[in-house]
Amino acid sequence: MADWDERYNRGEHATLEPSRLLVRAVEIFAVQAGGESPGGRRALDLACGAGRHAVFLAAHGFVVTAVDSSRVGVQLTRERGRARDLWLDARVADLEVGEFQIGPESYDLVCDFYYLQRDLFPSIRAGVRRGGLFVAAIHLADDDPEVKAMNPDFLLRPGELREEFSDWDILHYEETAGHDNDAGEHTRRSAEIIARKQ
Repeated sequence: MADWDERYNRGEHATLEPSRLLVRAVEIFAVQAGGESPGGRRALDLACGAGRHAVFLAAHGFVVTAVDSSRVGVQLTRERGRARDLWLDARVADLEVGEFQIGPESYDLVCDFYYLQRDLFPSIRAGVRRGGLFVAAIHLADDDPEVKAMNPDFLLRPGELREEFSDWDILHYEETAGHDNDAGEHTRRSAEIIARKQ
C-alpha cells in the first residue's frame, strides 16, 4: 500500500482518460437503453487507483463504488469526483484480506484494470446482475526479456480470462500482442474482456 501511496504522491498513474475498453462498455449500455444514459445503474471499480474509471462512470450516470488499498489513490478519486460535482463512494479496503465484499447481484458493471486476484473471480461472477457486464484488462505472463519481471501470481496465463467467463456472452476478448498504449504506464501484454452475464 505504501508503495502505491508514494507513486500517487509522485504523480504516477495520474491520467484522467478512461480506458477505451470501458468507454466501449458504457456505449454498450447506451445501446441497450435505446441511446439513453445508464443513469441509476450500479458500478464497481475494483483497485480503482486514482479514480479515472470511477469518475468516468459517475459522469455517465452510474452509481459508483470504487475500492483500493491506497489511501492516497482513494483520496485522489474523491477529489476528482468532487471537482466535477460527481458523487461516488470511494473506499479504502484491502481486497486481498477481504476488507470489501462484493454482494450477490449488486452491480450492473464491474471493472478491473490491471489488478489480478484470482480468488475474487467467483465473487465478481456472483456480484454482476443478469445482463450486466464485467470489463477488465489484466496483465499477461510475458517471456519478453525487455519487460520488467513480475510475480507470476499477478499475471494471467494465455486464455485464462476467457476461460473464467466462458459461460458468459463474451462481447470482446483480445490478448494484446505488445504494449497497450491505452494502459498508460503499464508496459506489458494484457488480456482484455467485456463479458455479459446471461
